[in-house]
Amino acid sequence: MSQTASGFKPTLGLLDATMIVAGSMIGSGIFIVSADITRNVGSAGWLVFVWLLTGFMTLTAALSYGELSAMYPKAGGQYVYLKEAYNPLVGFLYGWSFFAVIQTGTIAAVGVAFSKFAAYIFPALSETNMLIDLAYFQLSAAQLVSILLVILLTYVNTRGVKEGKIIQTTFTMAKLLALFGLIIFGFLIGAKAGVWEANWTDAWNFGKLSRTEGGNDLVFVGEAIAKTSYPSMFAIIGAIAAAMVGSIFSSDAWNNVTFIAGEIKRPEKNIGLSLFLGTLIVTIIYVSANLMYTAVLPMNEMAFAENDRVAVAASQYIFGNAGTIVIAIMIMISTFGCNNGLILAGARVYYTMAKDGLFFRQVGQLNQQGVPSKGLWVQCLWACILCLSGKYGDLLDYVVFVVLIFYILTIAGIFRLRATRPDMPRPYKAFGYPILPALYIILATAMCIALLLYKPKFASFGLLIVLIGIPIYYIAVASRKGRNEGER
Repeated sequence: MSQTASGFKPTLGLLDATMIVAGSMIGSGIFIVSADITRNVGSAGWLVFVWLLTGFMTLTAALSYGELSAMYPKAGGQYVYLKEAYNPLVGFLYGWSFFAVIQTGTIAAVGVAFSKFAAYIFPALSETNMLIDLAYFQLSAAQLVSILLVILLTYVNTRGVKEGKIIQTTFTMAKLLALFGLIIFGFLIGAKAGVWEANWTDAWNFGKLSRTEGGNDLVFVGEAIAKTSYPSMFAIIGAIAAAMVGSIFSSDAWNNVTFIAGEIKRPEKNIGLSLFLGTLIVTIIYVSANLMYTAVLPMNEMAFAENDRVAVAASQYIFGNAGTIVIAIMIMISTFGCNNGLILAGARVYYTMAKDGLFFRQVGQLNQQGVPSKGLWVQCLWACILCLSGKYGDLLDYVVFVVLIFYILTIAGIFRLRATRPDMPRPYKAFGYPILPALYIILATAMCIALLLYKPKFASFGLLIVLIGIPIYYIAVASRKGRNEGER
């Protein structure tokens, strides 16, 4: 009996694809990052604006990707789109960055978020509980749990796409219902008219936030503005760009469904539709959750929530002392499902790269269950190393600039492909073309420029990760050429 399958099996329907989009997007970010956003912009109006702008950009990008997914309905997604629109080098640089930090770093971060909040229920799992503490190596209980979680979900996904699908759909449905429940209970039970009125008075002023340290009252007008000497307009743009780092990462990974196109039924239709439905659902949840936060928490409490855990602070007003446990369980459900979607989808990119001779050769094989098991385990290994490094959070911050660059290139690829391959079948065309795709490119480019000005270290390090991929690409090409000549 053959131990490998000849190709992917289309077993995922529209609901499954939509749950992969929504489930991969919602991790722990919505429960945490609003604190940092509030510190950067300083008012309720701008807080909600950041989430609305992020949602608009995400929806616009998702609708644009629908055209590309219909043109190239096969495994690999964005890697394939960039390769076809430009050249193999551009595609590889995305694939390299994707493996080095974008996907694996996110898997590591989400895994550690799971263990951190599990420690609320099981204190022994805390990151302060050091299992190994040597001069050059430390291993906390939280890190160990995150590694075991990644290994468990990797193993489940090597058993076949149906097993991963069951986990994804079940956990995504559970966290969507839980989030909607939190929002509804927040407005019904936790909301206070006085808090809402105070937060939304002068809501579009980069308002004052204050806290007391050492008996002195400190006044904040948005961290980004306070730290910059640029003129007012540049200060506002810098504040919004800095704030959007968190909201963009909280809304990222929506494109994961394009990586598994070979396993989706009627991909030319269902991928584009799932991208729209999934991103729309998540955008509604994120904006609604932040409106709920402003109805429950004074701006100071939101900005300076303990360890940035805004949802915990809000939940304590809603559910009392049980609020912390409620949020801990929600985040455990959310991050478990999120990591499953990331793990399931990511290995398909490495599989396609291997088929092109640009990744480890054996990764380009499917096991008996029709999934790229070797790619899953390679991804698992690197994600676990990032869990141990303790630097994955920094890497995610550094790479946001690069993520936006590749989104810009991919959407610009729609314009390029329409010019270079006008006769190619397009079962679905980008909604609002050319205005909406062009608007996304303008907004994302403006944010990249702002990040270069305001956070040059993050942008330059992200670019360094990409540039390291150039010599690796030529080494891979030379190796492929030598291997092909040796097989003749």
